[in-house]
Amino acid sequence: MNELKESILTPITDECDCLIAGGGFAGISASLAAARAGAKVTLIEREYILGGLGTAGIVTIYLPLCDGKGRQVSFGIAEELLMLSIKHGAEDKYPDAWLDGDDKDLRKKQRFEVQYNPHMFALEAEKLLIENGVKILYGTSVCQASVSDRKINHIIIENKSGRSAIKVNRSVVDCTGDADVVKLSGAKTKTFNMGNSLAAWYYSLSVSRGLTLHPIGASDSAEDIATGKSTTALVERRFTGICGEELSEMTQISHSFILRDILDKKKRDVSHVPVTIPTIPQIRMTRRIDGVYTMNDKEMHKNFSDSVGMFSDWRKRGPVYELPFSTLYGNDIDNLICAGRCISVTDDMWDISRVIPVCAVSGEAAGTAAALTDNFSEIDMELLQDTLVKNGVILHEENL
Repeated sequence: MNELKESILTPITDECDCLIAGGGFAGISASLAAARAGAKVTLIEREYILGGLGTAGIVTIYLPLCDGKGRQVSFGIAEELLMLSIKHGAEDKYPDAWLDGDDKDLRKKQRFEVQYNPHMFALEAEKLLIENGVKILYGTSVCQASVSDRKINHIIIENKSGRSAIKVNRSVVDCTGDADVVKLSGAKTKTFNMGNSLAAWYYSLSVSRGLTLHPIGASDSAEDIATGKSTTALVERRFTGICGEELSEMTQISHSFILRDILDKKKRDVSHVPVTIPTIPQIRMTRRIDGVYTMNDKEMHKNFSDSVGMFSDWRKRGPVYELPFSTLYGNDIDNLICAGRCISVTDDMWDISRVIPVCAVSGEAAGTAAALTDNFSEIDMELLQDTLVKNGVILHEENL
């Protein structure tokens, strides 16, 4: 009997200071920040490409780093990754007023955003992380969190090698987009009640148009859904994004719309061929941590003493938000923090905070904090903020 028990124990195959779950823009930013702060970092990614929705999901628009009125508000790694995304050229929406000149009047008309190539960004991001000492485990899923004394001490993973455990010496950053680690650890979560509309974005190549992004389907804001102003949906059904069977069905429906569009365009232009379709579901808002503080969309221009960066509203000009550190962690697990789509915000705020710039801002903050402590409720906030400022982040709107 003892031999049988021993044989089924999960082997510990690795250890790290900071484990980052999810390799989207939040995970890239968190990994980079933690590694630069001196931590031994392991990044777990389910797919075999970095970037999440911004690469595998073909949502290749790096939304604004500015407030739409001529002021840049997101800095640090958020700006670094934007520059990395167009290192080999932009595909569209190149912000020349921000990158090639200093025309303040034009900056008020032209937002600081770009459309980039997903493949070049993924390859460059991987190279950047490797150069900074981050260990990347592709094709790997987080399937369990081992918790004792309010801390995660091991993360159970599964990949081609089977099931194994990684010992966590300091902290875990959940950048899964769906708060998977939060859920697995037993910490409190909240779900997006209104669900997600179907999207079917893809890339094509043709003689007449060249390489083209086709953004079929829309992602409506929570406000639009609530007021009945949402755009015409591909299907009436909405998707939670946290059910395996539902996600599989959603992907098949999305594929049917992509195929229909390809064949329709091919009738008019025989040179029209698809070159990239999404390899993950194009889901936006699903599940998040129930944090110490939950931020809402009415808190623009509000000063937070624990701000760890700023971001704008990509949908309209004017609003600027400071990101309170207390939205990144909860009350249940001391060494678990979140970044990206699963930080603690209301449904109305979720549509603003889920996008690439905010993922990068929260990712840098979470990764930096993860390298500094194994108890986020007791972090030295002055040290955290000083470190972020030293790395180019501006924390408060009054300092712009």
